[in-house]
Amino acid sequence: MQQGTLMRKVKSKSWKKQRYFKLQEDCMTIWYQSKRTGKTESAFSISDVETVREGHQSEVLQSVAEEFPPERCFTIVFYGRRGNLDLIAGSAEEAQCWVQGLRQLIEPRSFPLIFALASCTWIRDWFQKADKNKDGRMNFKEVQRLLKMMNVDMNEDHALRLFQDADKSESGTLEGEEFVLFYKALTQRKEVLSLFREFSEDGKKLTLLELADFLREEQLEDEGTEELAMQLIDKYEPSETARARHVLSADGFLMYLCSLEGSIFNPQHRALWQDMSQPLCHYFISSSHNTYLIEDQIRGHSSIEGYIRALKRGCRCLEVDCWDGPNGEPMVYHGHTFTSKIPFREVVSTLGNQTARQNPLTPSPSECWRELVVLASSGAGSQGTRPMEALGSSRCFSVPNPQELKHKILLKGKKIGRLEDTLDGPGEEAPDVSDDDNGAEAEEERRRAKVRGTQQGSALQKEKETLAQALSDCVIYCKNVPFQGFQEARSHSRPSEISSFSEAKARKLIRDEGNEFVRHNAWQLTRIYPSGMRTDSSNYSPQEMWNVGCQIVALNFQTAGMEMDLCDGLFSQNGCCGYVLKPPFMRDEETLFNPNDPSTREGPGPITLTIQVISGQQLPKVANSKEGAIIDPLVRVEIYGVPADQAHQETKYIENNGFNPHWDETLQFQLHVPELALIRFVVEDYDKTSRNDFVGQFTLAFANIKPGYRHIHLLSKDGTSMPPSSLFVHIRITE
Repeated sequence: MQQGTLMRKVKSKSWKKQRYFKLQEDCMTIWYQSKRTGKTESAFSISDVETVREGHQSEVLQSVAEEFPPERCFTIVFYGRRGNLDLIAGSAEEAQCWVQGLRQLIEPRSFPLIFALASCTWIRDWFQKADKNKDGRMNFKEVQRLLKMMNVDMNEDHALRLFQDADKSESGTLEGEEFVLFYKALTQRKEVLSLFREFSEDGKKLTLLELADFLREEQLEDEGTEELAMQLIDKYEPSETARARHVLSADGFLMYLCSLEGSIFNPQHRALWQDMSQPLCHYFISSSHNTYLIEDQIRGHSSIEGYIRALKRGCRCLEVDCWDGPNGEPMVYHGHTFTSKIPFREVVSTLGNQTARQNPLTPSPSECWRELVVLASSGAGSQGTRPMEALGSSRCFSVPNPQELKHKILLKGKKIGRLEDTLDGPGEEAPDVSDDDNGAEAEEERRRAKVRGTQQGSALQKEKETLAQALSDCVIYCKNVPFQGFQEARSHSRPSEISSFSEAKARKLIRDEGNEFVRHNAWQLTRIYPSGMRTDSSNYSPQEMWNVGCQIVALNFQTAGMEMDLCDGLFSQNGCCGYVLKPPFMRDEETLFNPNDPSTREGPGPITLTIQVISGQQLPKVANSKEGAIIDPLVRVEIYGVPADQAHQETKYIENNGFNPHWDETLQFQLHVPELALIRFVVEDYDKTSRNDFVGQFTLAFANIKPGYRHIHLLSKDGTSMPPSSLFVHIRITE
């Protein structure tokens, strides 16, 4: 990679340009040179890369699949809204060199290395930006400029003192290790050092027993604290001598607090930790709306990228809206709108490839309709992931659990006749086609069903009837049925059926029949979808739907904001498998729970959540801010849950300090139903004349919080990480 490789950069089927890509000596920057012009430019930084995909795993590379084999193709995916970089190497060996090399660089083996790399990248990036004359040195004037760029408003005398202390060569400039010394002095964490000294007898180190005391008393680690202390020393102590003596230095202590073990998110809950053998209706399921759209609902772009991104994000219920296309080939797009179209064949191929590569707990239940079964059976099924066949007795028709659904695709859709007819042959029940969420489309389907029942048409019509019946036969467990009321559903519906509600209809039911809605969702699946008025792909709050146990709460994944923060926050646990087990009182068909009356919850009384917001570290500047502008950060803590628990409080703002602001403020909340609560930490830049600007956020379920002194690693507006930006807090939970 450092020797350089000539590859094709591809933007479309007709745009393929040769570029000479080379990894720089810092192992963090990729440059490219145009073969035609010879011009050299920076292509991207390793820190900007989210993942690397092999083969034809992008819309662009699929368009040239017949021309270039998959083993020579790969896609570099960047954080945020930056477009993908599609490349074609000269050979499979060269492609593997770059794919494996990039993965090595972006996926360090342990969190300490991630932390160290983030700091090193931060240092180098800022040094290069402030080194105006590019001589590899920095005078005091350049340092002052750098501090402004880094969100630091520092007294000039103090800045000069730090500069002179770091200038070991007394040259009047900083270079190399001297700048690192300056940076370390700048980032010294007094609040962490003070905490360290509270538990250290000599103020220089923590012995094994002293660290165990800290873990037990402050972090509330109640089992094997000495063994855990030994593991943390071995993992985070940078000094070999200290490790040999089983002691932790102040640097090692900071490394631990900034690690995954020191995070607010319980590391044990990042892995698969819940029972996955319960009925599907007992889980919240990560679900997307019109997955193929990556922009608005009227004129937006349809792309397989929408499916890839949703699956990578842990989504487990996808939508595939299919319509007749040219030459009888079905196309995927938003019907009756001006959105672009993609072939259904490409969607099925992508779903098969992604689910086979991810090997998830379960692949995505896809919502498919119309004459697609021939393509479906020759597409996804050939990729190691197949449509569902009935499991167990054909008579019971209970929905399988997530464990049984591994490596299968569950089709939710319309059904002609009864579910039992699929295996037993038609009964006496008259054929019917169930409702869907789109009124116009449902009416069209009913019209077609009527035509099929009364008209003996041409051979083409007969072929369509056969295909429609074949697709209907694929719907084994999730038949769409119109909702006629909770009593009607309890009397006549089956667990294998599902109803869809608009957000407005769901809100009315929550308001008027909250307990009945919870009971209904304890035995049958429910899907919620956004209002048709949300043409800009905005989202509704999923929390109110989760409060009554709705499983499939479909959101527009392409739209960043609080609603998707809540979605990511809930499903970031349990191995990011896309399934979260509902609390026990929401899995009982006779439950008395009503989210509008928290006293109906069975279990202990309310709990108190106390959050001390201590400090912030290296907060980013607001996008498109003026040069030299420094943020005035504040922290707001928001609680989402049942109506009685909805609350928010915020700290005061700190003027002109985004680098190391200190708040030392305590916020307190009472939670009546903590099992349903989500906690969102938001950092904003205070503005007294207009709306505050967003800086960063982190959201997690209350059940995943670790008490004690913890770091919160902030995410950007679209949910990507922003190392080394963080908050330092203390968490206490009391009954």
